[in-house]
Amino acid sequence: MAETGSSPTAGQAQNKITGRCLCGAVRYETATPPAWTALCHCESCRRAASAPIVAWMGFAVEDVRWQGERAFYKSSRIATRGFCPKCGTQMCFESTRWPGELHLYGASRDDPENYVPDLHCHHGEALDWLQISDTLRKCPGSAELD
Repeated sequence: MAETGSSPTAGQAQNKITGRCLCGAVRYETATPPAWTALCHCESCRRAASAPIVAWMGFAVEDVRWQGERAFYKSSRIATRGFCPKCGTQMCFESTRWPGELHLYGASRDDPENYVPDLHCHHGEALDWLQISDTLRKCPGSAELD
């Protein structure tokens, strides 16, 4: 399973991206490459994932197929986060700020080694103790606003 132009991982069809939660009860699949990818440093994403940074991929809602039941948590007045009700794994994010868009966690992919970030967003909220030396663009806020 790989993005366009990459070699498929053993047993996975080329151009398909699949992923799952920790227990495997919730799975997703898309044949569309991500519209964008980003490493997010915002406090909301960090707290939701209990991680110093979150790898995101953006898709049109209709391009992602789900298996298994997700539960949802309204994390702010404009955002909803989907997760596996069995194991608690965060699976997706939707916001009224980006209607029709679904954000999936890059690390939830079945082949996370093939995730390639485009940039850092909300880098202005990055934790001081996390030092990343890549050459990706570092946006102080949301990428489309910078």
